[in-house]
Amino acid sequence: MSYTVNDVSKKTGISAHTLRFYEKQGVLPYAERNDNGVRLYDESSIEWIETIISLRSTGMPLADLKQYVDLHKEGDQTLLERKKMMVDHKERVEEQMLQLMKTLGKINYKMALYDVQLQQLERDSSAL
Repeated sequence: MSYTVNDVSKKTGISAHTLRFYEKQGVLPYAERNDNGVRLYDESSIEWIETIISLRSTGMPLADLKQYVDLHKEGDQTLLERKKMMVDHKERVEEQMLQLMKTLGKINYKMALYDVQLQQLERDSSAL
């Protein structure tokens, strides 16, 4: 089955502009064109786009993503290098998650303090 840019945009939630940008940057390896020049994507393209979205959402730079795609295009002899890229990125994501959990803990602590203060205010105002 083939999908147009608009179909893919609706299916993945990213804009047609972003799809075109990714193609121009070389991070979308499987965009074909029909005789009229319309971009057509298949299920493999959708999987790549979902991978791109995931990696970008975790902060992977476009340059790293392009390197990953270029390595993929080179074939199985780059499996170890691609795995290393994913291991390194995973470690960065885990560090981000740890920092976010620490920040969330601080936010929860502040919210608990506010709850205590608000309860005290309610008690004080009802005592009047």
